[in-house]
Amino acid sequence: MNDPSQARLASSLSTVDVVALTVGVVIGASVFETPALVAGNTGSGWAALLAWTLGGGVSIVGALCYAELTTAYPHAGGDYFYIQRAFGDWLAFLFAWARLVVIQTGSIALLAFVFGDYATELWPIGAQYSPSIYAALAVAGLTLLNALGVRQGKHLQRGLTVATIVGLLVLIGAGLFLVPESAGQAAATGASDGGASGGGGGSFGMAMVFVLLTYGGWNEAAYLSAEVRDLSRNMTRGLLGSLGLIAGLYLLVNWAYLQGLGLTGMAGSEVVAADLMRAAFGALGAKLISLLVVAAALSSTNATIFTGARTSFALGRDFRLFEFLGRWDADTETPANALLIQGAVALGLVGVGAWTRQGFKAMVDYTAPVFWLFFGLAGAALFVLRRIEPETDRPFRVPLYPAVPLLFCAACLYMLWSSVAYAGAGALLGVGVLAAGIPLLALRTAHSQEASS
Repeated sequence: MNDPSQARLASSLSTVDVVALTVGVVIGASVFETPALVAGNTGSGWAALLAWTLGGGVSIVGALCYAELTTAYPHAGGDYFYIQRAFGDWLAFLFAWARLVVIQTGSIALLAFVFGDYATELWPIGAQYSPSIYAALAVAGLTLLNALGVRQGKHLQRGLTVATIVGLLVLIGAGLFLVPESAGQAAATGASDGGASGGGGGSFGMAMVFVLLTYGGWNEAAYLSAEVRDLSRNMTRGLLGSLGLIAGLYLLVNWAYLQGLGLTGMAGSEVVAADLMRAAFGALGAKLISLLVVAAALSSTNATIFTGARTSFALGRDFRLFEFLGRWDADTETPANALLIQGAVALGLVGVGAWTRQGFKAMVDYTAPVFWLFFGLAGAALFVLRRIEPETDRPFRVPLYPAVPLLFCAACLYMLWSSVAYAGAGALLGVGVLAAGIPLLALRTAHSQEASS
């Protein structure tokens, strides 16, 4: 078993760095897409805001659990390392498989669909399939650029994160202060009547799937744990501070959407940010915010392609069955095979989204059950590691243990159930693809036994 102390790198990150990086990961393109879907699954404006508040609460409870895991086991492997240490190589293998074929590739596809929806607002290139065409072009083009060795600049990434936050602030100001009075009256009517078209066929559980997708990504801070100085203080403050900031922004922007469009207007919108800006500033406002979302979506898609390929590369290095993924191209300095396989899977998922004609939602359905399964297992690892490694130094301990981690695990189970119960065929497809890894695991085990005999 790896010694976590051997995984420490140079301790150079502060609380501010943790907050900046976590906010940059979490606040991406999804926030411009999911509010409409949340509105469509709730019965009133207050229920929609309650969903966003609960999402922040669940995330903070989870962050307390991760604060203990990251400070006790600082390791660049993050969730993979916790699952491996608590449950063994077999479950770590399934997690790595899920990252390759469901979680990471599904995330690439759903971000590409956000790009497609808002690029279509700027320049439609086909009838009903324009968003899917744009999504496929984004996946193929960015995968090729990464395979050729063209790397993203960190300053560009930071700039786009700042631009995304500025865009949210503009939306908040537009919805609360600049939408004409007539639109505001329509909004009030839509919010008070329960959103006739918005709340009818949905469920609060499915609304929470979309909410927590939008909060998703804060757990990526675990991959920074080996580089944070004064780890017990800075990691805990960074996680909780960033989630408080994110929750505040999300509540404000959804309040602005409700004020500017009403629940019915939100639920019926394909591009909710553009529709709000159109109500406030006319066609030019819609074009400008669409351009911003296009940039943010491309940035998020590119970053996910970049990091996802590195995860697949690690899978190839750790497991001989996938050793073709673990080859590094010395000329381009990229994991070329991992990039190409990942791109092919993501393109296939774009095809699924196009076939269902639901795009972004279809990808949420596909990824959510598998994500919540392994997220819950990472939370359960806290209980296992406390039991099997009681001597490990834990600079931060979860308050009110075991109630807080039990609450987090229960929330993950509820989200797993909700994503399967309400998401439909897409969820079953994701679970089926995950299950396809079990025969591969058996094959790997057989090969390992033959090699050792």
